[in-house]
Amino acid sequence: MSDKPPSIFKEISSLPTESINPHTRNLDEVSTLSILKMISREDKLVAPAVARELKTIARAVEIVVAAIQNGGRVFYVGAGTSGRLGVIDAAECPPTFGTPPDLFQGVMAGGRDAVFAAKEGSEDREAEARRSISSKGVTRRDVVIGLAACRRTPFVVAALRRAKEIGATTVYVTCNPEPSGIAADLVIAVDVGPEAIMGSTRMKSGTAEKMVLNMISTASMVRLGKVYNNMMVDLMATSEKLKQRSVRIIMLATDCTYPEAVSVLKRAGGSVKTAIVMKLKTVTKREARRLLRASDGFVKRALKGKRR
Repeated sequence: MSDKPPSIFKEISSLPTESINPHTRNLDEVSTLSILKMISREDKLVAPAVARELKTIARAVEIVVAAIQNGGRVFYVGAGTSGRLGVIDAAECPPTFGTPPDLFQGVMAGGRDAVFAAKEGSEDREAEARRSISSKGVTRRDVVIGLAACRRTPFVVAALRRAKEIGATTVYVTCNPEPSGIAADLVIAVDVGPEAIMGSTRMKSGTAEKMVLNMISTASMVRLGKVYNNMMVDLMATSEKLKQRSVRIIMLATDCTYPEAVSVLKRAGGSVKTAIVMKLKTVTKREARRLLRASDGFVKRALKGKRR
């Protein structure tokens, strides 16, 4: 090993997330409760940091909505904690919003196994990143969102470059000040500052990334008609809990009884949206579906629509 630090050493040393946190210097000397209080104080800084990026996150939502309306998909690309957070958000969209399983996809450095066991060296494999983007069949209609708390993860940077070459729209999410030289159409830089434990970006940075992903996917689904008031009405009732949630949503939306909600949900073929329109408009399943189609899937618009 050379006596002279490589460029990556200098780059990492300059990142806020890799800096010593002055507020937790004696973390190893205090009681358990004091450790938790220190971590909690740092965690409270995350939400304001995310809030400072809301305008940029809103732009990301508009990009995602436009892509989906144009037949595109969304790919979350990351390594380690960042990659796992992308996989989680992608996996939760189908049961929550009734999206096709391939609409939101996670691309994890190291592949599927790396979701469950750390493969830290995989974050440096640029060739693998390029192959992953190509093998997923990414097109110019898609959006590729790179997740890298430390802003310089080679796997993520290479994936974004490949996506850019294809013509896909690219978004970069990091937890350090906005980086330069990143091949992305939009950069969301949530500056959370030093971690409670130097460099442990699964902490504040991970929390910030999870919040940003929640916002992007949830707000996009709202903009696409997947929500009525603040209730998920395109959920997939794949478990007993979700079946009962579907019934309860219908009860709350239509002010009907439990038996009535169960009955209309069954007649609606399990579709909460269709059931709500059937109940409130007093129409058949066929007519309710027509109204929803004419309203781009928005329940409120369908309820204002004219019956045949």
